Amino acid sequence: MFDEAADYLRSRTSYRPECGIILGSGLGKLADNIEDADIIPYSEIPHFKKSTATGHKGNLIFGKLGGTVVVAMQGRFHYYEGYAMSEVTFPVRVMARMGVRRLLVSNAAGGINPNFRVGDLMIITDHINFMPNPLVGRNIEEMGVRFPDMTTVYSQRLRQKAHESAEKIGVTLKEGTYVAETGPTYETPAEYRMYGMLGGDAVGMSTVPEVIVARHCGMEIFGMSVITNCAADLGEDCLNDGDEVVRVADRAADKMGQIFTELIC
Repeated sequence: MFDEAADYLRSRTSYRPECGIILGSGLGKLADNIEDADIIPYSEIPHFKKSTATGHKGNLIFGKLGGTVVVAMQGRFHYYEGYAMSEVTFPVRVMARMGVRRLLVSNAAGGINPNFRVGDLMIITDHINFMPNPLVGRNIEEMGVRFPDMTTVYSQRLRQKAHESAEKIGVTLKEGTYVAETGPTYETPAEYRMYGMLGGDAVGMSTVPEVIVARHCGMEIFGMSVITNCAADLGEDCLNDGDEVVRVADRAADKMGQIFTELIC
């Protein structure tokens, strides 16, 4: 199935991407920076699913960003949408088949770290996974080893480059561990406290499945979260709101876009 989708995409575009980008909730407008874009709706790609989450347009976009040929997912698939992990991570396998060796992932996340504020950008340095592992089942030997190492998943080289890029535009980046859980409910106050005690700095409902598969495929990986709501701010009069999450992410998209462009060059 991976090859069927990859072959179809090769027939639709002359671009052969070096870098893949996955854009999360409210961050799809980063794709507006891609030059000379070929836009292919997910609905036209063999075996691709439909993205139903708020703020996810559902397009695969090929083009150039900072002079580098890229492919960007304008919206991802989530486990909470009812998709199997093989379906959630299918696009990453297709990217690998097309020759992508570097993957940049973004998401909207809830802040656990009390020092985080709404609108902060957090470089993901590590993760804690509460989702089913997408590598369970028969190993795809031609794409990766049975037991991939997860010690240094997030590229130190790209993390350092991100800090340097952010400094140029006057942005201070946070760093932290991303906790992935299934959703679709937002976390309870007790769950926020638990994740914090486990070492989490931010929590969300995506990213880690794609990262695990990208690691399996041997890609260099960079991850960034937009902190769109904070545990410390929650109370009876201040609740998590999906539309507000998208609005906050949208406001941060320009800064993230500049940083991502620098990383790709």
